[in-house]
Amino acid sequence: MAPRLPSYALFAALLASAGLPLYIHAPKFYVDEYGVSLAALGTVLFVLRLLDVVQDPLLGRLADRVRAQRGLSVAIAVVLMAGAMLGLFAMEPLFMPLAWFAVMLTVVFSAFSYLTICFYAQGVSAAGYLPEQGHLRLARWRETGALLGICAAAVAPIALGGYAGFALAFVGLAVAAVLAMMGQWQAAQVDSTGFGGVLRDPIARKLLAVALVNAAPVAVSSTLFLFFVESRLDAPGWEGPFLLMFFLSAALAAPVWGRLAEGIGPKRVLLVGMGLSIVAFAAAVTLGSGDLWAFAVICVASGAALGADMTLLPALFAARMEKVSPGATEAFGLWSFVSKFTLALAAVALLPLLQTGGFQAGQDNTEDALMLLSLLYGALPCVLKLVAIGLLVSTTIDETTLDMKILEKGA
Repeated sequence: MAPRLPSYALFAALLASAGLPLYIHAPKFYVDEYGVSLAALGTVLFVLRLLDVVQDPLLGRLADRVRAQRGLSVAIAVVLMAGAMLGLFAMEPLFMPLAWFAVMLTVVFSAFSYLTICFYAQGVSAAGYLPEQGHLRLARWRETGALLGICAAAVAPIALGGYAGFALAFVGLAVAAVLAMMGQWQAAQVDSTGFGGVLRDPIARKLLAVALVNAAPVAVSSTLFLFFVESRLDAPGWEGPFLLMFFLSAALAAPVWGRLAEGIGPKRVLLVGMGLSIVAFAAAVTLGSGDLWAFAVICVASGAALGADMTLLPALFAARMEKVSPGATEAFGLWSFVSKFTLALAAVALLPLLQTGGFQAGQDNTEDALMLLSLLYGALPCVLKLVAIGLLVSTTIDETTLDMKILEKGA
């Protein structure tokens, strides 16, 4: 059955609005509202991600076991995720705020993981019903929808009068997304290859490594974004507009990157996007108080680069999984873990480091503390992107069929 591409875009928007924005909004919300320390929040985020070391692969197996009832299991997971989002942002904690934060995030993250695995695995089957380069075509719709969802989530707390409004709007989006995907959860009945089939494949391992390193710069910038705008740029209140510029640029650029990839090949296009990201992050290091126009340009450039990452890497991985793991649930269990682990690692490393360096959110900071913030926000992502570029360059990709081969010395 041919997939309804707008439905995929809407469901991707739901998942995206529950993923990355949590790392942007939740830590600052709990710092501002309940006085929870940055170090404590970073530790909780990291511990929760350690849960994914075990949980995500197991959720991949669960998704494979219940694939005959995938639509029902997806609906249950959406209800759990939406309920926990209300608990996180729209109600007073019922016990110690840090513990409440941990419990609500555990539910959100677990449901998010299961839904992501099911959704991307479904995409592997659905792409086979599309003409020509189905994985890239599906990826354009899916990742553009995801980026628009992030845009909406980034500005919702401001546009809707607070975080409670954001949580209520999320519930409405959840209902719409579930209805839109009704009848689409028709996964192909194939034998599971397990994790071994994925990890034994050198191409899959290489793509997972690229995804891990390439996601790290976004994890770093997402974790520090609100603090950078408020303290380094001395521009409180501009966080929402800058986030909107960033994610809207990514959403507008994503289909353009996809079209270019169909014409000249995903690898070359992805490398261009990664290079653009390095330029943008490097420029951010030079900014100081009042440099709002310069940062707006950086948001547009780095957002456009993110559009390439979010569109092309999942399409390449899905194309490979079609060959080595057609069921794809375990494969995307690993993919989900890799993509989220970088966010947790950034939180546990950067937030305590900032605090140790003398940085205090919402307070006057020394120039040394602000420079540390700038270096972590701008210079560290440049180094990580260079490593990701090296990994990608060592991968040979058939630009026409997306059939990838690792150079012998790179395998």
